[in-house]
Amino acid sequence: MTRKLTDKEFAAVSALPGPKRYSHFVKQVADWEQVWSLRNVDGWVTSEDDNGRRTLPVWPHPRYAEACASNEWSGTAPASIVLTDWIEKWLPGMRADGLHVAVFPVSPEKSVVVSPDRLLHDLEIELERIE
Repeated sequence: MTRKLTDKEFAAVSALPGPKRYSHFVKQVADWEQVWSLRNVDGWVTSEDDNGRRTLPVWPHPRYAEACASNEWSGTAPASIVLTDWIEKWLPGMRADGLHVAVFPVSPEKSVVVSPDRLLHDLEIELERIE
């Protein structure tokens, strides 16, 4: 089940600088046990950062993802990934494929890009904290 997101919270969190959006992402994903990305009939979207690294964009709530489903990502829709699958399958697979994570973009150019290992580490710390 997806939690309710008010217009006020959506605007306030979207306006946060990258590092604070990253922290918000980690906390929300640990609490709600879902990661959101965009996909279409061809599969999950990816992009490339300024350093040429391939990335998979992710958000803590479908509304944030949906807000980015335009321009190069038009024709896509938010889809959820269960946190246990994200940790056990996705992050190791991304590491093996050399894919990075574009955490909580507010546009294709504005995200925090981290390695799968860094995100895993931060999620594990947050999950331990809330147990």
